[in-house]
Amino acid sequence: MEHVMNTYARQPVKVVRGKGCLLWDDAGKEYLDMVSGIAVCNLGHAHPEVAKALKEQAERLFHCSNLYQIPQQELVANLISEHAFPAKVFFCNSGAEANEGAIKLVRRYCSTNKKRGPFIITAENSFHGRTLATLAATGQAKYRAGFEPMMPGFISVPFGDIEALKGALSDEIGAVMLEPIQGEGGINIPPEGYFKKVRELCDQEGILLVLDEVQTGMARTGKLFAYMHEGITPDIMTLAKALGNGFPVGAVVAGPEIAKVLVPGTHASTFGGNPLAMAAALATLSIMLRDDIAGRAHEKGRYLMQRLHDLKKDHPKLGQIRGRGLLVGAEFDADISFIPPEGLRHGIMLNVIQNRILRFAPPLIISTAEIDRALEIVKGILKEKGL
Repeated sequence: MEHVMNTYARQPVKVVRGKGCLLWDDAGKEYLDMVSGIAVCNLGHAHPEVAKALKEQAERLFHCSNLYQIPQQELVANLISEHAFPAKVFFCNSGAEANEGAIKLVRRYCSTNKKRGPFIITAENSFHGRTLATLAATGQAKYRAGFEPMMPGFISVPFGDIEALKGALSDEIGAVMLEPIQGEGGINIPPEGYFKKVRELCDQEGILLVLDEVQTGMARTGKLFAYMHEGITPDIMTLAKALGNGFPVGAVVAGPEIAKVLVPGTHASTFGGNPLAMAAALATLSIMLRDDIAGRAHEKGRYLMQRLHDLKKDHPKLGQIRGRGLLVGAEFDADISFIPPEGLRHGIMLNVIQNRILRFAPPLIISTAEIDRALEIVKGILKEKGL
């Protein structure tokens, strides 16, 4: 790729076609996809109903400026509000943009209401994006290297530590911004009851709770949104990745009293909520709700976890297995960065984070037979490498 910037350590495979949980390269080789575009194609590749919705919309209208009303935006916003919490929605194009929008919304809310803030507490090992603001919010120094100075306004504390969170409070704090499960940070699950304590603390202090559901949302964890596992409701939620099942779309979802501080001229996106993106999101959400995709993710996630625990018996380097639904991490006491390229050789796409955590985020429509196939391949690779 001579003229493409080298910002990814790309694997030597050219993907040209997909269907369901399978992908094919330019030589016709088939791969079982256990990555789904990093938790993006939750309904599988080239879902016929999503593809049909995009085709029909493309034949009518690609783009319309947000200077005018785009009817499909209201349909998608209504679905989100109905199945999440009463809210207003701002549409954008990516997870980083959604989180950037949430950060701006917090600052605007603090400024408009003359309340405490606008600093935001985030978590160590978090990941919120690669724009300058979302990098500053991200609690991992490796992503910031070479991009200093960072934008001020963020304080990071250990994830899951309510006492550390309390200790970081001051009159400067206007919000807490967390992922329900840290994806890039290692599939880190919070201690039971942590988010209820965070919600209570935010209510007591009069600060906003922002949940980054870019990776965990859209049925990935076995519920439509991951915060539903915790018995709480956020003030602001961000979505992207699977919202369009692969078509670029993101969203900032906020309670009406919070959202009203954004008025014409305060925030915008040229392509945000364009007709094509809304057609994809509407089809994706409708299918997820109709077919109980969250329930399927819960069921298949339990099966995947059980199979991984079975695998652990024969592989002592395999340590902790953690996850919810079909967002699962298997941590090894060894460098396993060899697994993705070896997987390609065996006809499977696998993802490793931090060189030691095998992350499973397959399409949520995956079958038990496909899970079995994936783990048999993983088992063979580990055996070859003496792990």
